[in-house]
Amino acid sequence: MDIDANLIEKMVKQVLHEIDAGKPHAEPTQSESKNEEKNGEYGIFNTMEEAIDACDIAQKQYLFCSMADRQKYVQTLRDVVLKKENLELISRLAVEETGMGNYPHKLIKNRLAAEKSPGIEDLSTEALSGDDGLTLVEYCPFGVIGAITPATNPTETVICNSIGMLAAGNSIVFSPHPRAKDVTLKLVTMINKALEEAGAPKNLIVTVMEPSIENTNVMMKHPKVRMLVATGGPGIVKLVMSTGKKAIGAGAGNPPVVVDETADIKKAAIDIVNGCSFDNNLPCIAEKEVIAVDQITDELIRNMKENGAYQITDPAVIQKLADLVRKEGGGPKTSFVGKSALYILDKIGIQAGPEVKVIIMETAKDHPFVMEELMMPILPIVRVQNVDEAIDLALIAERGNRHTAMMHSKNVDKLTKMAKLLQTTIFVKNAPSYAGIGVGGEGHTTFTIAGPTGEGLTSARSFCRKRRCVLSDAFHIRDFSNGL
Repeated sequence: MDIDANLIEKMVKQVLHEIDAGKPHAEPTQSESKNEEKNGEYGIFNTMEEAIDACDIAQKQYLFCSMADRQKYVQTLRDVVLKKENLELISRLAVEETGMGNYPHKLIKNRLAAEKSPGIEDLSTEALSGDDGLTLVEYCPFGVIGAITPATNPTETVICNSIGMLAAGNSIVFSPHPRAKDVTLKLVTMINKALEEAGAPKNLIVTVMEPSIENTNVMMKHPKVRMLVATGGPGIVKLVMSTGKKAIGAGAGNPPVVVDETADIKKAAIDIVNGCSFDNNLPCIAEKEVIAVDQITDELIRNMKENGAYQITDPAVIQKLADLVRKEGGGPKTSFVGKSALYILDKIGIQAGPEVKVIIMETAKDHPFVMEELMMPILPIVRVQNVDEAIDLALIAERGNRHTAMMHSKNVDKLTKMAKLLQTTIFVKNAPSYAGIGVGGEGHTTFTIAGPTGEGLTSARSFCRKRRCVLSDAFHIRDFSNGL
């Protein structure tokens, strides 16, 4: 077979080049070439080092933008997320990619994050004036913030963190969960494109093409990253807190809900079912176990069943359910986190109607369903003799996370007692859990609820340093005794 001379020459040159380089050389694949071409486009980088370097440059430019500019860019972010087709797209993609939650509730959560995450209005300046002059205390940026986001609330967390961090004057490097890679890249691209069109510094928000534990470690250790924000499980929160950097950790919860004999039982039942089933129980604030005073428990269960709860009474079936959704060593199986009640019931051979949103059962107070956060619409109910016993058990079940708790009662003294004993970041009275993040309740929203590090419901000021600026012996206009 004849071989073209030009081809031979090309092959020889290639071999010589490889020898000269001291290592084998291969032509870049189509995907590698494509990645190289797109590297840095709309904040998406091939390596974490490149992403951080670009973000650092952007932050230095951002320092010289006005507060009006910050407001403009935050509003740009809100607008692009709230655009109907964008909101629908990221909500649908989040469910499809992660396999968790449900589309209607993702729509609500993404809209909530865009509309009710505070912007620059959260950054109020303190002014002190007196005989010794004028002092200003202002909220100022940390610089480059490294933010770790979960698969459970991937887009919501990026939206609310971006609004707060940009309002505070920071730039952001996101390290998303690999299970939510595609939807996060889509959202970051969408936001960056809009910010660039609005005239913002390029690369205010960045991430990597391939999220990984290795990339997260690089981000956490990088000297240009001045602050870390982790929204996820206890492991990652503990890790960022051990870095020596300023860290905000939004960890796990296991929110109990107490119902006493003074409560509006029908309303309590509806609220609990709605709160527990919201996005298939993915929010860490959602009701995870019910502790009810014995005299109203039957009525509560009946009303819950009338409003979307399916009750399992056979102990063998309850055990079958536990074996299905829990790991051998304890904790939820990832494959069932955020799945619907109908999906879970089907896996144990139970067919239920479309009205079913939550699976309920009575259990002992030390059952794993009570003591472990499952993040799925499985809701154990524990009977107790009185409200004081209920509050004591709620304290145990909450596991010291100090995250969220609910109580349905008209007894102000007992509501006060539970709030004082549990010391949770969010305490919701006579409403579904999601009232605590601004859905049917007053106040701003966030999907980074920092219990372990103490910031609580984070907002723009959470991502700031407080700095003091002092002008001595001047500009205090109330007192004329200094010889003016």
